[in-house]
Amino acid sequence: MTYSGGSTYFADDGAAYELFLGRWTRQLAERLLDFAQFSAEGALLDVGTGTGSLAFAMAQRWPARAVVGIDIAEPYVAYARTKSHSASPTFETGDAAKLPYGDGSFCGAAAQLMLNFVPDPAMAVREMRRVTTAGGTVAAAVWDFRGGLVFQRLFWDTAAGIDPRAGASRDRLFSASLALPDGLPDLFAQAGLAQIERDSITVRMDYADFNDYWEPLCGGQGPFGSYVAGLSGDLRGRIKEAVKSAYCSGAPDGERSLTATAWAVRATVP
Repeated sequence: MTYSGGSTYFADDGAAYELFLGRWTRQLAERLLDFAQFSAEGALLDVGTGTGSLAFAMAQRWPARAVVGIDIAEPYVAYARTKSHSASPTFETGDAAKLPYGDGSFCGAAAQLMLNFVPDPAMAVREMRRVTTAGGTVAAAVWDFRGGLVFQRLFWDTAAGIDPRAGASRDRLFSASLALPDGLPDLFAQAGLAQIERDSITVRMDYADFNDYWEPLCGGQGPFGSYVAGLSGDLRGRIKEAVKSAYCSGAPDGERSLTATAWAVRATVP
C-alpha cells in the first residue's frame, strides 16, 4: 500500500505502520483466519500484506504450508522480510490488480484492510479469484469506518470541528461503498464468487495513555499520516489538544480500551 498507480495509501515506513496499526492488525488476522475457514492443505496468499500480520498468522497456524504475502509498498515488504526467519511466509512486491501468479496457484487468498485503498477493488477481487483454485476460499476484511472504528471517529470527528479538510477526509473514508455493510458482499458477487457469507469482527485497541494513541498517528502512514503531516504547527497543536480532551473525556489521562470492528466476507471459487 503506497501512493502509486496501484494504491491510495501512503506507506513509506514499515516500523511506523507497525506502531500505528500493525499491533492491532495482528489481532484481527487471527480472527479473520477463524472466519475464513480455509481448507487444511495447499498454499495461501495474503494480498496487500502490509507488514505481514496476516501472512505471519497463516504461517504460524499452518507451519507446513506455503504462505506468500504480496504488497505494492516496497518499504512494508522490506520490513516484513526482516521479521521472517523461516521458509514461510515469503514476501513479494506486486500489484493486487495484477497478481504475478498463474490461475489456481493457491487454495486460498485473503485481503486484510487493503481493498479500500486500491483504485479498482473489483479487479483486485477478480485477481484473487483467478489465482485461487476451484473450490478454494477467498476472504477479506475492511474496517467498519462509519460505525465501528472508535479510534478513527474520535480523531476525525474532533478534527472536523476545527478544520474543514479533516471533515472532507473523514467523509471520503466513511462514505465509501466498502465502508458499508453490503460493500464487500456486493464486490464478491460482482467477481462471480459463490457461497458468500458476511460477518463482523471486533478487536480491542488498548492504549497506555494519550501519547500512546497520538504519537503513532504522527508517523506519516495512511490517510491519518498524510493529513497530520500537512498541518501547520498551530493548527496541529489545536487539534491535538481537542483530540486529547475527547480521549480523556473528563477523566485523568491513562489507559483506554477502544473497540475496532471490521466487516469480513468469505466465499468459494466456483
